[in-house]
Amino acid sequence: MFEFDLVSGPVVREVLTGNRHAVLDLVKQTYLDHEAGESVNPDSYFLRFPEKPDARIIALPSFLGADVQLAGIKWISSFPSNTTKSIPRASALLILNDYETGYPIACLEAAQISAARTAASAAVAAAALRPGDHRGTRVAVIGAGIIARNVCEYLKAAGCAPDAYVVHDLHAESGQALVDHLNDGLGEHADFTEDLGTALDADTVVFTTTAGTPYVHTPFKPGQLVLNLSLRDLAPEVILGASNVFDDVDHCMKAHTSPHLAEQATGGREFVTGTLAGVLGGDVSVPDDRPVVFSPFGLGILDLALGAFVHQRARAAGKTLAVPDFFAETQRW
Repeated sequence: MFEFDLVSGPVVREVLTGNRHAVLDLVKQTYLDHEAGESVNPDSYFLRFPEKPDARIIALPSFLGADVQLAGIKWISSFPSNTTKSIPRASALLILNDYETGYPIACLEAAQISAARTAASAAVAAAALRPGDHRGTRVAVIGAGIIARNVCEYLKAAGCAPDAYVVHDLHAESGQALVDHLNDGLGEHADFTEDLGTALDADTVVFTTTAGTPYVHTPFKPGQLVLNLSLRDLAPEVILGASNVFDDVDHCMKAHTSPHLAEQATGGREFVTGTLAGVLGGDVSVPDDRPVVFSPFGLGILDLALGAFVHQRARAAGKTLAVPDFFAETQRW
């Protein structure tokens, strides 16, 4: 009853990379469960540091009912300066709690879970908001880190097959590394561009940067799809000139995201079209006379759903590390 498991990064990676289609299905179903009221997803809590204004550690508590029936919390740090030391920007842990007793049952390395759920949500949105397989189109990826690599992998898993990719990053070496992965690892056709405008002209534009303030001020054109994953690249006028789809509207209107700035600028939310779950369920339609921007704040319930899946698969394969006697007391008397 009081078992406690550790799940290491290599095991998490093995489960996720071997089950990308299942991850896509889980993310889609979790959005639908959230829309149906089968979750509790409080605000994220940001721990910031006066002497490191670009760094933060975020706590994402949540509960997911439906078929999961777990609570938990992701504790994820984002230290952008790590990239100058050639180590990843983000690191994370995920704790899973049993819903019946509240006891923790597992601790998982979660940076990969976080990257996978972010990338899978982008791929689900790309497939839903541009029906078909993206043939005859060009996808631009702006920001060429670990999230970008995962997004490209999940776009392929979701059946998105554009004619070409273009990659833009202020650090040309990182951009070229993603181009090489797309060409050699995924069998796509990709090129690097130093010109931001060339990337912004693509049919689908994916933002995976560490930008803290908007720098894109030119509105997109009708027919363009923007996956606003990093949330702070777009100026308010860009948001206001688009149809806007969210993972959760209230969550996105916080922490100085581009939609939050648009709300502050206008004093309202008239620019909101609806949620991705609404699109998936057929309750929300997206007009074709405006560009479409998908802004996902990143819900903790997605981490829970993937964490539960990884834990179950890892335990079934005998690849968890059980910690005996983790709890000092398991009886009241």
